[in-house]
Amino acid sequence: MRLYRNFLTLGAAAAGLVGALGASSALATTVSPVMVDLQTAGRGVVANISVTNTGAGPLPVEITVTALDPTPSGFQPGNGSADDLLVAPPTALIPAGQTQTFRVQWIGDPDLATSKHYYVSVNQLPVKLPEGQSAVQIVYNFQVLVSVSSPNKKPELTIKSVDAAKGEGDKPAIAVQVANGGEAHGYISQHRLKISETNAAGAEIFSKTISGAEFQQMVGYGLVATGQTRTVTVPVEGAPKGGTFSAALLDERAQ
Repeated sequence: MRLYRNFLTLGAAAAGLVGALGASSALATTVSPVMVDLQTAGRGVVANISVTNTGAGPLPVEITVTALDPTPSGFQPGNGSADDLLVAPPTALIPAGQTQTFRVQWIGDPDLATSKHYYVSVNQLPVKLPEGQSAVQIVYNFQVLVSVSSPNKKPELTIKSVDAAKGEGDKPAIAVQVANGGEAHGYISQHRLKISETNAAGAEIFSKTISGAEFQQMVGYGLVATGQTRTVTVPVEGAPKGGTFSAALLDERAQ
């Protein structure tokens, strides 16, 4: 009788798992960081991704790169080329308890007109079993979100609309639509977000300012690509019902 090896694949999309965390882990593997910003010129063209094997056996991994297209809620795999982003080494066998560093480098146009975005996937490979043996192996895929922009390009984030919404567990929240009219990607979490609510008479009945660190904990980094209009849901516990909400992005460094 011939035995077959069966594999169960579990995906861990790191960019969606983290807010303030700088690493994503699953059982015997830790990947850090989970978001990378590169520039097209200068020292910022290179960054490192570290993969640590905290398991008891060797960890075989391979790296793949996928170009992304922005969507109203984030990003999705696109049809663009990923040749301008070089990752080395492309594969590695990481001994137990050791860390492998992968070098990520932009090798494309030094003067990009707009930002580009990629998933660098760290894919755990199944271990080859001896002939005649069968086992279920759980392998993990981690996705690191890499964003690239020219150093002389800047984002321009503006709030387009604010509407009442429901958050997790039907808790009060607002849906904030943010557009980026600049030539580089930007982060909502690099600003303070001021939320206000007024009643029918125009009087303010609720006000709250969320720091960048708080936004990152509650929502995430809030990455908005060049030309993207993205909607994020922000909790507003304690806000009265029935009012009209508005929001403004403030300089994070201003007091």
